Amino acid sequence: MTEQQERMPAQPGGASERPTLKTIAFMTGLGITTVSRALKDAPDIGADTKERVRMVARQLGYQPNRAGVRLRTGKTNVIALVLGIDEEILGFSNQMVVGISEVLAGTPYHIVVTPHAHTKDPMLPVRYILETGSADGVIISRLEPEDSRVSLLMERNMPFATHGRTRLGEPHPFHDFDNEAFGYGAVERLVARGRKRIALLPPPSKLTYYDHLRAGFSQAMTAFGAQEVSLPINIDASLEEIRTMVQGLMSGPEAPDGLVLSSGSSAIAANAGIEAAGKRVGRELDLVAKQGTPILKWVRPEIITAHEDVRQAGRELAKAVIARIDGIEPSLLQSISQPRWD
Repeated sequence: MTEQQERMPAQPGGASERPTLKTIAFMTGLGITTVSRALKDAPDIGADTKERVRMVARQLGYQPNRAGVRLRTGKTNVIALVLGIDEEILGFSNQMVVGISEVLAGTPYHIVVTPHAHTKDPMLPVRYILETGSADGVIISRLEPEDSRVSLLMERNMPFATHGRTRLGEPHPFHDFDNEAFGYGAVERLVARGRKRIALLPPPSKLTYYDHLRAGFSQAMTAFGAQEVSLPINIDASLEEIRTMVQGLMSGPEAPDGLVLSSGSSAIAANAGIEAAGKRVGRELDLVAKQGTPILKWVRPEIITAHEDVRQAGRELAKAVIARIDGIEPSLLQSISQPRWD
């Protein structure tokens, strides 16, 4: 038993009774109001006091009574992350959650993941959150140019932030990756290696970042005089479909000598198809891929990679949605990260 635990006041119902604000106040020698405001990161409470209160709260395993908080304030202290549950083998989703959690750790908020399959109606999870009042803010991804979810969230005045952009007239908080710069840089690097017949495995054309990626890719193809080899699928195809398609393509007379992939998992599948066709990255063709973790370099060091810091994206999105809850203007809560070429 620690010294602090020995000094704890007797709890009704025994030692298993959950700690309360009153318990933390007793342990710290502070008033209950001060403890409450410290846990809410109130600006008028000193940093040392906040840290002392949080340390004791962690040691006691304190968790706010969410039902009580909601009854008193109308708030849930929940940020809902609507996250795709589709196949992702390189940790994109995990890195996003980690980044968001790092920011929320210093606030009263916590993250609740609302899983969603991209094959289903994307409005369903957003409508559920709005109808149940189960969150104070929302983070969504897979943005479309005229995204109905964004329009609905703005209409209902729900604080939110998006991983990606729209073309809607009214500004909203977002963090995005510069896919136009990635597309241009990918072609530029392939041409520098002597590649001229280049294929792009893009995201679905309904998503906004398809337009950004395609714009950068096309601009570079024209600038460097390269020829595009069309592909019949996108990265929403299963990994087996991507592997089979690439194997067939690389086995035929129209095989490209350069390939640009807009996700890390599709690069794993494409590499398997290339090798099944008896070819090898860095020999008959070069491959450029976007990735959120360094695993591709472990599989094939020859792959040219651009790092997308998904963890940092999670941090930016969490900060943006909290700021929006606090009333900060949406136009001040927009950011874009650049690819880091490995």
